[in-house]
Amino acid sequence: YACIGYFVPEYTKFSGELSPSLGIKFSDVPNGLGALSVVPLAGWLQIIAFCGFIENTGFTFKQRKQIGWMKDASMTSEKGEPGNFGLGWIGAFNTIKPIPALRQRKLNAELANGRLAMVAIMGMLFQNGTFGTTGPEMWSIELPEYANTVGDFIPKNLA
Repeated sequence: YACIGYFVPEYTKFSGELSPSLGIKFSDVPNGLGALSVVPLAGWLQIIAFCGFIENTGFTFKQRKQIGWMKDASMTSEKGEPGNFGLGWIGAFNTIKPIPALRQRKLNAELANGRLAMVAIMGMLFQNGTFGTTGPEMWSIELPEYANTVGDFIPKNLA
């Protein structure tokens, strides 16, 4: 989701105001790392408080669960294991058959995809912090004039 959060603001933003009291609109917030300095401290505290609320209630929003230190809500039952909320594929369907080999393969694929996503967002953050770009120019490469020629790899007009 972090990578998607980097792409989407390049093409669309919420309408309205981010902070009516400070007169900051969503359209005023730059993309990438530049947003850290524009969003007010109260906004960041609201985000942190919401994340803490979800962590504390265990996704139920009804009662506080005694999850324990370094555990999540999936580990509260006797059969609990980290990250398995019993929701199945994409958290919507519980239709995966309990075949151990298939489950292990899917868990390994999920780990690999998560690691790839972490590398991708770190690369985008590094490029944004180093070069200051976040948009399509971040991924497009300007080819030299001789790049699309066949058999002629000597640059022209160098003098």
